[in-house]
Amino acid sequence: MPEAKELQYADIHRDVVRSIVETGPKYYITLGTAIFVTLLCFFFPWFYQLYYGIGAAGLNHPQVWGTYLASFIFWIGLSHSGTLLSCVLHLTNSSWRKAMYRSAEAMTLFSLVVAFTFVMVHLGRPWFIHWSLPYPNQMEMWPNFRSPLLFDVMAITTYLTGSAIFIYMGSIPDFAAVRDRTIGWRNTMYTLLSLGWRGTDREWHRLHWAYTFLAVLIIPLAVSVHSIVSWDFALSIVPALHQTIFAPYFVVGAIYSGTAGIVTVMFILRKYMDFGQYITKVHFDNLGKLLLVLSLIWTYINMVELFTGWYSGASTEHEALQYKLFGYYAPLYWEMILFCAVAPLLCISKRFRTSFVPMLILSIAVNIGMYTERFLIVGTSLSRQYLPDAWGLYVPSLVELSIILGSFALFSTFFLIFVKIFPSVSMYEVKETMSTPKTEPEAPPEGNPA
Repeated sequence: MPEAKELQYADIHRDVVRSIVETGPKYYITLGTAIFVTLLCFFFPWFYQLYYGIGAAGLNHPQVWGTYLASFIFWIGLSHSGTLLSCVLHLTNSSWRKAMYRSAEAMTLFSLVVAFTFVMVHLGRPWFIHWSLPYPNQMEMWPNFRSPLLFDVMAITTYLTGSAIFIYMGSIPDFAAVRDRTIGWRNTMYTLLSLGWRGTDREWHRLHWAYTFLAVLIIPLAVSVHSIVSWDFALSIVPALHQTIFAPYFVVGAIYSGTAGIVTVMFILRKYMDFGQYITKVHFDNLGKLLLVLSLIWTYINMVELFTGWYSGASTEHEALQYKLFGYYAPLYWEMILFCAVAPLLCISKRFRTSFVPMLILSIAVNIGMYTERFLIVGTSLSRQYLPDAWGLYVPSLVELSIILGSFALFSTFFLIFVKIFPSVSMYEVKETMSTPKTEPEAPPEGNPA
């Protein structure tokens, strides 16, 4: 397999257009399986829950959040590293970003969409969602603008809009390149998507300016989104949730799980989309270093959270701390520590970081641990509040577990459709990392001196 430096401009166009145009039976089988699992494990249990009520999900007093809110936090967190990492690396002009950022941004977009579906699933009567919108109405029902739940709606909607514009704007030159190499309905579709792009100096200048502007805008927006999500918990007075460390805790955890998600997506693109010459060991090496740093920061914040709960001296905080470390959910807590704090230390070794399968296994383990973290935040708090007579044990129901599985199939469906519409690798940015092709000198006319 040739290295990236040996590639020519024509090779990049050929490989990327091939990944869009040429579709084998394995792709259709995978897409059909993802759609089937989505319908069977996500929409069917959801409709069952709508028919029989939210109690079918096992959500009863005192546990009224459950895995739906944990899944919402997980998918919001998974969305962070895609666009955020792309923006940071764009502003720092990191060349290794250019081959991977398009798919990472797609991961951001689809994770946000799946997170929004969990908001709808968690609502007992989602057809009344318009009651939460601030519009004039005869019942004079207005949302509580001081509620962090409404902060979530505003921040996530803004982040979703910014991420969608960001990924589409950066894809316009590639849409034009695919437009010029396809025929039929694909040519018509990419003609519309490319917005008449011709590659003039003025167009390139405006694209670079707008792209940089959005990158600067999205970075603080991404940080604020998960900080606001943490306020859903931290602004309460529930033991183990009323923590000032939650905002940076959630932001670091989001970037951590998102980076692990990027590793998984990069492995799949390299393995099954034949992008091995573009997604190389350099990408896995740098992502491994980032995972190592984020794991150390995440571990430190966990230690701070445990220390502040112990140092507070409050009996309720001590009870919540003891329940988390040694109670019913203790095996899940120590599994989280193993996967998110201990296992990433393997990234100290460059040999490990540049090994594709071990990095894939580590990335999946990290996200299992990060989902466990989100579940523990919900599972060990509401079920263990102030009065012992209100304590309860929460175990997810089959409906909840099925919807969790279906959400991953829903994400996979979106991503499989994406790779057949959007160029998964940015052609024009990969070209920027290559040396300019040398042209052969023209032979002088006969009879003239050279």
